[in-house]
Amino acid sequence: MQKLLKNLITILLLMSLGFLTVSCNTIQGMGEDVEAAGEEIQETAE
Repeated sequence: MQKLLKNLITILLLMSLGFLTVSCNTIQGMGEDVEAAGEEIQETAE
């Protein structure tokens, strides 16, 4: 029983790390898009 619980916790932790990695990449991509839009606005203002 303990071995099953330990395996289940390990699997859940690995899945959580995978989701965090994917979400960080998505947030980074969104940040790059916002940065590009800000640069365009700044160039237009000049």
